[in-house]
Amino acid sequence: MTIIDNVNINAIFRRGHTPDRNAVLDILARARELKGVGREEALTLLSVSDEDLLQELFETARWIKGEIYGNRLVLFAPLYISNLCENDCAYCAFRKANTGLVRRALSQDEIARETAALMAQGQKRLLLVAGESYNEDGLDYVFKSIDTIYSVKSDKGNIRRINVNIAPLSVEEFKRLREHNIGTYQLFQETYHEPTYRRLHPRGPKADYRYRLESMDRAFEAGLGDVGIGVLFGLYDWRYEILALLSHIEHLENKFGVGPHTISIPRLEPAFGAPLSYTPPHAVSDDDFKKIIAVLRIAVPYTGIILSTRENAAMRREAFELGVSQISAGSRTNPGGYSLGEEPVEPGAAANDCQFSLGDTRSMREVVLDIVQHGHIPSFCTACYRLGRVGKDFMDLAKPGLIKHNCLPNAILTFAEYLGDFADEKLRSKGFAMIERMIDSDLQNENLRKRVRENLAQIRGGKRDIYV
Repeated sequence: MTIIDNVNINAIFRRGHTPDRNAVLDILARARELKGVGREEALTLLSVSDEDLLQELFETARWIKGEIYGNRLVLFAPLYISNLCENDCAYCAFRKANTGLVRRALSQDEIARETAALMAQGQKRLLLVAGESYNEDGLDYVFKSIDTIYSVKSDKGNIRRINVNIAPLSVEEFKRLREHNIGTYQLFQETYHEPTYRRLHPRGPKADYRYRLESMDRAFEAGLGDVGIGVLFGLYDWRYEILALLSHIEHLENKFGVGPHTISIPRLEPAFGAPLSYTPPHAVSDDDFKKIIAVLRIAVPYTGIILSTRENAAMRREAFELGVSQISAGSRTNPGGYSLGEEPVEPGAAANDCQFSLGDTRSMREVVLDIVQHGHIPSFCTACYRLGRVGKDFMDLAKPGLIKHNCLPNAILTFAEYLGDFADEKLRSKGFAMIERMIDSDLQNENLRKRVRENLAQIRGGKRDIYV
């Protein structure tokens, strides 16, 4: 089974790609048909350096994101339940050889407290994260933790969607995971370049490149609807990584008829006890990173692109305009980091119990206000997952640009909930003004406008969890 077509990828590299202006403009024009572009065309776009052409590239990515998803940004937070790990990844603070790391696996009571702390921020979507080892309960520890998170309630609601980022599973284990009501199963290959992968993952279960690469196949075979993939940029040539990522997506599309629900695009950041993380072997500049975001949006228009708090606030603002559709906010990357109420370390610093350093240490409320001030609407929507619009059903709406007709009303309604329950007066005023503008300008159907206004009245009256 060929997942990464290295023969084709290497042939594309050998031919070279000095961008011709007319060729680039032709690719961008065809990209507006919302059918994506191939690997060779993607490499041509990644090679663009002319400033005018770059602006055309960025504008095309912005337009495509608007056509598919509108101007909404989905928010979530990672919840680290354990930093125990059997692997020895050269770039990660959780690596087994890092004896200076403060290790812990949260108890179910501690997980409940973490969940309550995140709910108090206004979070409705969580990404459960664990090192590739748990506690004496093994995989059952993860299942118990998911159930615990869903069980926590407050007068302002509960967590409505849990996505999961854990070690690769067998088909039977994925079937068990599916029984616990998760959203997206997320796993990064880290680097698709096999020699680099083997060098950076010398010990532990993760040393098996092939088993990790085939994880998404097993997840689909087990009946999961949505998967998320990604690359840790900085480990190998980012151009190769993009082409390999597109090869992986093509494989999933051909075999299962469904590509990834999300693509994550983390850059390597400093991590305590991991010297390689301070000097990335293939560092990605800010300018190249912006091209990565834009080209992925053009190449795979239907897929959600996730940007984490590894990036600083300025880069995250720029990324809003380049195709990112999901962001984390108010994040902590250490088990127990939310309920302890500790202030995060300075941006770029690596604490001795965190997986990596954060670039954006702002609170959830600060991030939400910033999103609004830059003309985007924060969304806490979980409707597609809860209505069964996942997998192929979701893609059938996303690919032709129809999903935004569900996304935008639900973004409005969930944002109104947040404003009523968690916002200060400044944010509440700006937020409801944005909502009124969006109803008038972005909801084209009069019946839908009427329905959304009726639902808003119910939310202002105290009703929660309304979605279409």
